[in-house]
Amino acid sequence: MTKIAPQPGIMEIALYKSGEAVIEGRSEILKLSANESPYGASDKARAAFARSAATLHRYPGTDHADLRHAIAEVHGLDPERVICGVGSDEVLQFVAQAYAGPGDEVIHTAHGFAMYPILAHAVGATPVCVAERARVVDVDAILRACTPRTRIVFIANPGNPTGTILPEAELARLAAGIPESAILVLDGAYTEFAEGYDGGVALVEARGNVIMTRTFSKAYGLGGLRIGWGYAQAGMIGVLNRIRQPFNLSQTQLDTAEAAVRDRDWLNRVVGDTIRNRAWLIEALRAAGVAVDDSHANFVLARFASEAEAAACDAALRADGIIVRRVGGYGFPEGLRITVGDESACRRVAHVIGQFRGAR
Repeated sequence: MTKIAPQPGIMEIALYKSGEAVIEGRSEILKLSANESPYGASDKARAAFARSAATLHRYPGTDHADLRHAIAEVHGLDPERVICGVGSDEVLQFVAQAYAGPGDEVIHTAHGFAMYPILAHAVGATPVCVAERARVVDVDAILRACTPRTRIVFIANPGNPTGTILPEAELARLAAGIPESAILVLDGAYTEFAEGYDGGVALVEARGNVIMTRTFSKAYGLGGLRIGWGYAQAGMIGVLNRIRQPFNLSQTQLDTAEAAVRDRDWLNRVVGDTIRNRAWLIEALRAAGVAVDDSHANFVLARFASEAEAAACDAALRADGIIVRRVGGYGFPEGLRITVGDESACRRVAHVIGQFRGAR
């Protein structure tokens, strides 16, 4: 019998399941299960990607300087306090690796991103799940859950799969209320779609216990390249860079992301179309008798009367070649998370769900 054993906590991890992409027997599908942009990457980003083929034999730079400076220039940040990762997931992983371990606690909310408890278990820490209130992060519940062992509080803002958002005043109250030894992580994967919200920049500037993360996977249409970044006070970024692999991003990733972040016209068009289509889809679903909260992301959470009804609606959508996301694992067995596609996709979804509801 082998005596080889993994570190404590690893075997507690439930493997992450991504959104489905295939319907057996159908060659053409409408995939609305992974919150991908229906518009793809900008022409400028695609051109940068193509140009990078000429230097595939070269190692990339290790300091990500050009991309960090582009991010900082566009968002009004200090480039020395930007860190880049393989998606924002890797930046979240850096935080867990650097600041939590056996005996520590990592707080996440009941309907938060599924990676948070995985990251806690991966470093041997204990994940602590805190209830939300009406599908919105509950600051008071989190503060009550904090103990001297709390090291990290993960918040997705806007939330996934809820699409709800916590106001900046509440975020500030949370940052001020957690233990001095704890870090507040603002996971802003959907920030671009939340009008008037910048991911928490002012809070990061004001406090040393907050880090914000962002991604190129959603609004920028670069999910296939896996690029993200984080922003915090210099001390925290210095710690995270010590555990970051020097070549964690290829030159292709770096060049493409830099072109993408500088193409503001494309981003504004994608965000504007998404917000308009999101509002239309929400009203269409409500008109069909489906419960939907206001969303600040590029998806909506449709809630049905029961798990059985959600499953039946999912089956009706799949029969029409449409894949959405069942979210029972996120605490919504009665829910379907639906990516906001382009106008034709939204109308198709609304038509199928309208017919489904009318037939019941």
